Amino acid sequence: MAPNEAGDELVFFVNGKKVVEKDVDPETTLLTYLRRKLGLCGTKLGCGEGGCGACTVMISKYDPFRKKIIHHTANACLFPVCALHRVAVTTVEGIGNTKSRLHPAQERIAKSHGSQCGFCTPGIVMSMYTLLRNKPDPKMEDIEDAFQGNLCRCTGYRPILEGYRTFAKDSNCCGRITNGTGCCRSGRENSMNGNCCGGKANGPGCCMNGKEDSVTMMSSSLFDSSEFQPLDPTQEPIFPPELMTQSNKQQKQLCFKGERVMWIQPTTLKELVALKSQHPNAKLVVGNTEVGIEMRLKNLLYPVIIAPAWISEMNAVQHTETGVTFGAACTLSSVEEVLRKAVTELPPYKTEVFQAVLEQLRWFAGPQIRNVAALGGNIMTASPISDLNPVLMASGSKLTLVSNEGKRTITMDEKFFTGYRKTIVKPEEILLSVEIPYSKKGEYFSAFKQASRREDDIAIVTCGMRVLFQDGTSRVEEIKLSYGGMAPTTTLALKTCQKLTGRDWNEKLLQDACRLLAGEMDLSPSAPGGMVDFRRTLTLSFFFKFYLTVLQKLSKNNSGTKNLCEPIPLNYISATELFHKDPIANAQLFQEVPRGQSVEDMVGRPLMHVSAAKQACGEAVYCDDIPHFENELYLTLVTSTKAHAKIISIDASEAQRTPGFVCFVSAKDVPGSNITGIANDETVFAEDVVTCVGHIIGAVLADTQEHSRRAAKAVKIKYEELKPIVTIQEAIEKQSFLKPVKRINKGDVKKGFEESDHILEGEMYLGGQEHFYLETHCALAVPKGEDGEMELFVSTQNPTKTQEFAANALGVPSNRVVVRVKRMGGGFGGKETRNIILTNAVAVAAFKTGCPVRCMLDRDEDMLISGGRHPFLGRYKVGFMKNGKVKSLDVSYYCNGGNSADLSFGVLDRALLHLDNSYNIPNVSSMGIVCKTNLPSNTAFRGFGGPQGMMIAECWMSDLVRKCGLPPEEVRKLNLYNEGDLTHFNQKLEGFTLQRCWDECLSSSSYHARKKLIEEFNKQNRWKKRGMCIIPTKFGISFTIPFLNQAGALVHVYTDGSVLLTHGGTEMGQGLHTKMIQVASRSLGIPTSKIYISETSTNTVPNTSPTAASVSADINGMAVHNACQTILKRLEPIKQSNPKGSWEDWIKAAYENCVSLSATGFYRIPDLGYNFEKNEGKPFCYFSYGVACSEVEIDCLTGDHKNIRTDIVMDVGTSLNPAIDIGQIEGAFVQGLGLFTMEELRYSPEGNLYTRGPGMYKIPAFGDIPAEFYVSLLRDCPNSKAVYSSKAVGEPPLFLSASVFYAIKDAIYSARKDSGLTEPFRLDSPATPERIRNACVDIFTKMCPSAEPGTFKPWSVRV
Repeated sequence: MAPNEAGDELVFFVNGKKVVEKDVDPETTLLTYLRRKLGLCGTKLGCGEGGCGACTVMISKYDPFRKKIIHHTANACLFPVCALHRVAVTTVEGIGNTKSRLHPAQERIAKSHGSQCGFCTPGIVMSMYTLLRNKPDPKMEDIEDAFQGNLCRCTGYRPILEGYRTFAKDSNCCGRITNGTGCCRSGRENSMNGNCCGGKANGPGCCMNGKEDSVTMMSSSLFDSSEFQPLDPTQEPIFPPELMTQSNKQQKQLCFKGERVMWIQPTTLKELVALKSQHPNAKLVVGNTEVGIEMRLKNLLYPVIIAPAWISEMNAVQHTETGVTFGAACTLSSVEEVLRKAVTELPPYKTEVFQAVLEQLRWFAGPQIRNVAALGGNIMTASPISDLNPVLMASGSKLTLVSNEGKRTITMDEKFFTGYRKTIVKPEEILLSVEIPYSKKGEYFSAFKQASRREDDIAIVTCGMRVLFQDGTSRVEEIKLSYGGMAPTTTLALKTCQKLTGRDWNEKLLQDACRLLAGEMDLSPSAPGGMVDFRRTLTLSFFFKFYLTVLQKLSKNNSGTKNLCEPIPLNYISATELFHKDPIANAQLFQEVPRGQSVEDMVGRPLMHVSAAKQACGEAVYCDDIPHFENELYLTLVTSTKAHAKIISIDASEAQRTPGFVCFVSAKDVPGSNITGIANDETVFAEDVVTCVGHIIGAVLADTQEHSRRAAKAVKIKYEELKPIVTIQEAIEKQSFLKPVKRINKGDVKKGFEESDHILEGEMYLGGQEHFYLETHCALAVPKGEDGEMELFVSTQNPTKTQEFAANALGVPSNRVVVRVKRMGGGFGGKETRNIILTNAVAVAAFKTGCPVRCMLDRDEDMLISGGRHPFLGRYKVGFMKNGKVKSLDVSYYCNGGNSADLSFGVLDRALLHLDNSYNIPNVSSMGIVCKTNLPSNTAFRGFGGPQGMMIAECWMSDLVRKCGLPPEEVRKLNLYNEGDLTHFNQKLEGFTLQRCWDECLSSSSYHARKKLIEEFNKQNRWKKRGMCIIPTKFGISFTIPFLNQAGALVHVYTDGSVLLTHGGTEMGQGLHTKMIQVASRSLGIPTSKIYISETSTNTVPNTSPTAASVSADINGMAVHNACQTILKRLEPIKQSNPKGSWEDWIKAAYENCVSLSATGFYRIPDLGYNFEKNEGKPFCYFSYGVACSEVEIDCLTGDHKNIRTDIVMDVGTSLNPAIDIGQIEGAFVQGLGLFTMEELRYSPEGNLYTRGPGMYKIPAFGDIPAEFYVSLLRDCPNSKAVYSSKAVGEPPLFLSASVFYAIKDAIYSARKDSGLTEPFRLDSPATPERIRNACVDIFTKMCPSAEPGTFKPWSVRV
């Protein structure tokens, strides 16, 4: 039937309000609709591919098949508006707000300090809210599972789980074996709870044995859960009754036509079959989790989309004689529910396949995707790395297809997939249902998957394995081994299976199977996806796990009769265990404020982040939440697709034909200077040559984001390619370096080596890291129409440079440009300088058109063009004595700077200044070189070169420890600095608390006792190994460019006594504004409620330094204090004349006596300045110290690892706000965990970035943090160098996560020892599953030898 011309009506509800839409574009997503059309900006765009959860909303609908109302989460960024007919949507604004009341899910995340930058908070709140709607008293495990599809880059997740644990039934206890060791209830035994410092209870040095009055009380509660309002499920908004009454009415077919796409939603199978024969190339869409991404990221267009979600046959579930049949439109969540029920009700031998499907679904995407994605979609997408297809293939699941010709049923076997993303299903056929079979007696089934991250990640290799034995024997009757990730399709190892049929299940079969698989599951060394050796090894490792699992089941099931097979060795048993999560346990210890501190004085108290409640309600305004202007235009960048090339021509004629197109902007439109960049070596728009993929060539302006995106893709550019330099190695060979070379030399290195007992040489490579702030770069330029004035709203850490560069590009003085920053959704250094590439383009476009211009980068654009942490190569030669004392070090650092200088020299300086980590090295020779390559310029990132410098120090330290054969903690301790020592750059260490941190960490982590337990564990387990490591850090605090260490503040007191405070720092989640309000509150002696910070802007405090280098609280705090003192001084006479008056009285009197109530404040850090040539001067104001001890467990067969426990002791001086400081420590640690164990940027040999979003690039998720996470702030260590004795805390803790990396290395040593290898080995960073598995050399890795480098072109290169 033809779609009706009148245009159908779409009816749905948003937050209880009815919405009726006539003309809907099928390409519009729910997220765009909410933000643009309804102005509900609480729901955020984080990635646009369903990978981060920032856009999570709750979808409620009446399910006619299950006869009940269902609530589930979904990603609004993928959900098509057309699919919302008769659905109710709830967004974060719909559940609570700061004006009336917060919902408990909002209140608890705010008060437990679970919201830092706040950009991910609304999505996390909605995941929690939906869980509470479905389970008002969830278990802790339910809460953890609900967050599998949400990411956060700031908090390190712990406070979010901690706050939401208060909803759990099992919340009072941590859930470890009640009152066993490590349980939170077991008093002081083995955890760090109670108000004790963790020194042996009341032994010498314990805080509890002082006399009562002199005790520094330690506290472990950052929030008081008794203040939380209770959850009352009866108070939730009801499901709209209108949608209930409508649900009985017969639906009619719906059709919506957009500019390029038609959406048809039939109601019967007959209609569907007719439509599919009419439009054989139409896509069937249920959840849009694949097609949505293809259309947005892969530039594909599907003109007809058919939505089969309403068709009863496609949603039916039937239990048959042979298995369970699911309609192809059943969502993965519903499949999971049905199978879980079947597993509990049926005898175990019948549910082997079901259990395997459930195991795969457990790690399949996140709940937001599983709730909407259909089983049939997963099969028909035919992805070679599908998690389910190998299971369905190995189990011989049956598929029913339907078309005009009728129905046919086929078995999903090796013939089903015909090529990459192709199947034998004909274009006019529809997959109707899938039957997942019961297993039989004597049949065993397993499924395995290995990915870069456990939660919500695509597989590297995945498999389904099935074996059926002849009755009562261990002889193979049938075997099926199906793999994903080993070919362009899901494949069966046919030859191997044939040869194994009829054989007995024993050691000989295992050896033959591995030999056969190694031959059959071969991969070309340049196969797409790379990791070739790892993938080949995994096919064998998985079979070995399957072999052991079946052995174990055979011996269990046949315990009565004669033993059919050899028993599984005891130390092999752990290889068969499926991954299980330990319940989380943690404690945070901090020093309470001194007795007698005024209740109104908030300094030192765990005050909640001032914007947390607004963030939790979706009310906090970020750059892209600013309402649209009348004639606003949207900008999309046009960037280079070549790493190094001459531009021959740019043709925008096709773009001009796109609807809504306004103009194309390029270098010739720049009114001022096209030269920009920190070192004046960049351009606003490329002119003749492009020097990286992602180099900005121009920009397209159009009336909407969709139109400008489409037009930008239509701009045609012709290039003449030049040879690119991509890697550090290539740069060294071609001597492509930025001058100058930096050096720090101390002592006599040659003599040092001569005096040493041993000399070691080696090198280590550290990969880069993407910032992955949840809010991508965003800018909005508003031209004022007179004298070249322009206002810029930007997500930046550096308003002053943004102003300067924009003015320069516009050809006007800086006083015509105002830059305003309310808050950022995360920064981490990525918005210190790289935001200028976007801001300049937006400002030029606004100048050209005279209209306001907005641009928020998509995640893939942001990752491509904005650069990240510098990859480093370190080469070292270290001389040391038998006892491990270091005598001499010669080290060279090479960092990949990208195509411009940017901040690379600052990064390199800091790496060289931290090459010692915390160790006293008498003789040092060091050199640092910035490599110039054809990659987007790398830039500042939390730690700024420090972590790279220290990582290489720990690398030679771990080699040296192995060589000496002494306990690592003793050798490290022996080499630590002492109070008063000189560093290699000749700065004297004063107030050196590191030794205290070290001793406290050793004791609170029960290091020695646990080390014995780990040795025992490793003896008893061949394929699982544990490791532990304790690592110190010393981080220098200051900008290494002395003049940047200055700050300004502006304080206005209004006549009602309220105070408006402005300072030079920006808020990006680190709680800077909160701390500044605390400082002003103490300085002025008034409550924090009277003080407000609105934003940071260049017209209030000029010439500010970037909010970076961890010093913002130090310098801005002193500037605020300075301004407050000026005001107090002016108020003194008035206070003296009325000592009993209130603050308001004094302010009123001051105004009436014509006393100025506005003051500026200023501060600079004194006596800074270091000279590299002479190696003299003082680069840092002071140092922050910390120590961490981490324990991990690795799976030697798959390279998987889990973080068991981490203890951190950190010196942050006298904390201004322990909640914020502990949040910074945990957040930095988890970010470092990503840097050193997960996050891998992958480039093609031509310099093209593959990892452009959360689908390929994995940051740590909720499940990656240590199961036990203890953080303690060192007590009684005031720092005289900063405001109110505090210390900087943003960057110093990041390096502590190296303790996880070296714990992994420790575990790998143990695995290698079992294979007879004891020599030192190289482990580069990050320690991904691939690197861990390849380092655990064993029989399986030897069966998969590597191809000779140089004989093939690799898929990706190490930059």
